[in-house]
Parts: sequence; structure tokens; C-alpha cells
Amino acid sequence: MSTTQSTGYAIRDSATMLRRNLLHIRRYPSLSIMLVAQPILFLLLFVYVFGGTMGAGLPGQETIGDRGDYLVFIVPGILIMTVASVALGTAIATATDMTTGIIARFRTMDIARVSVLTGHVLGAVIKTGFAVVIVTAFSFLLGFRSDAGPLEWLGAIGLLVLIAFALTWLTVGMGLAADSVETASNTPMFLVLLPFISSGFVPTDAMPAGLRQFAEHQPFTPMINTLRDLVTGAPTDSDLWLAIGWCVLISVLGYLWSRRLFLRVPAK
Repeated sequence: MSTTQSTGYAIRDSATMLRRNLLHIRRYPSLSIMLVAQPILFLLLFVYVFGGTMGAGLPGQETIGDRGDYLVFIVPGILIMTVASVALGTAIATATDMTTGIIARFRTMDIARVSVLTGHVLGAVIKTGFAVVIVTAFSFLLGFRSDAGPLEWLGAIGLLVLIAFALTWLTVGMGLAADSVETASNTPMFLVLLPFISSGFVPTDAMPAGLRQFAEHQPFTPMINTLRDLVTGAPTDSDLWLAIGWCVLISVLGYLWSRRLFLRVPAK
């Protein structure tokens, strides 16, 4: 079989697996609703419970009550949490496939093995797109306003897709490595928690020295800083290349790890 034919079959099989995952989304909407509801609840909590006080701590603010400014500040962090939440659901879906025996059946079929994983990843990226649109629309309803132009918004969309792609490959590996669905639901939780220890909700300058160094050098901080610059229309800086670099690194490592586990570890 030629390389062109092999590639064609892999693309066809990946499209089939993508359709399978999209059908699962339609048949089981409760999981998707839960994954979107969580970042919306955090958005409401931080804006209306903590927003007045925490907004006063932003650079250039001196009075309590700047909820609008704080909303603009935290929206990028909430969007990253949305991406991470959907990626967490992908780990659960992957572990479910591994524990129900469907993967063993797929391995007996004449399909490209990597297409099973690709279907999960592409389905998760599409689900992330819908979730991000819903959370962004909700942010605008709460009063979020942006000075970004079309190019900045395209850049923000591209960055979110890249982050979703990276985190999804990582969580696919976590789902494959988990010995149960329960484990797969808990292992990726740090992806939802890490944005709290970043520049997502407070400036890193306000943190104690050790925590500030961790926050400034972990992957989510340059991602959030870059996304904040893009959606507010501010000029981007070196954080853009750091964010892209982290996404590429996580994507490559996540893909290699997931592929190795899927090809070598028997279905549970």
C-alpha cells in the first residue's frame, strides 16, 4: 500500500471516529452542560462575590467596586479553564472506551489505529469551540467589552484552538494510563486548578515570592497573558512565543505518550 493510500485511509478512519464522538456529544449532553457550567459558575462567583474587592487590586485601581475591570481581567483565565474542563471530559471518554471493550473490538478491525485517538482529539476541539463561544457570550452579557479588532480575535481563536489541541492530547494520554474511569476523572484536575495559581485571577506581582515564581513560569501564565492582550486589543509581547512553545511541547509529548500507550497497552 502506498503512503498516499495509507494517509487517505487514516483520514477516512479519523473522520469516522470523529463522527462517533460527535454522536456521543449529542446523545449525552449532560456531560457537556456540566463542563460548560463550571467555568460560568466561577465567572459569576469571582465577578459578583469577589469582583469589587479584587478589582480594586488591579494596576491603576484604588477603590472598591471595579467589577467591570475585574471581569475584563479574568475572562481570559475563565476561557482557559473552559478549555481545560473539556479536556478533562476527554480523559473520561478515553478511559471509558478503554474499560468497556470497544477498543479491543476496534483493534480487530481494519482501521488506522491512531484514528481512534484522533477522533477523540478532533471531537474535543470542536466541543471546546462550542463551550468557548457559550462562555464568551455569557461574559458579554455580564458586561465584558473589548477593544480588539478582527485580527486580534482571530489570533485569540487560533491560540485557544492550539491550547485545546495540546491539552486534549495530554488528557488522552491520562485517560489511556488510568486504570479506571474514576481515576481518569481525577488525574487531570490539576489542569483546572493551575489557572488559579497563575495570572488568571490576580496579578502575579501580588503573590508571595515563591508562589510568584511558580506562577510566572508555569505554562498557563503566558497563555493567559497572551489571550488577555489579544481579547483586549493590547500589543502582545514575548509571552506569545512562550505560549506557542508550551502548546507545541505539550502537543508533541502528549501525542507520543498517547500513541505509545494505545499501541502497547492492552485494553482494560
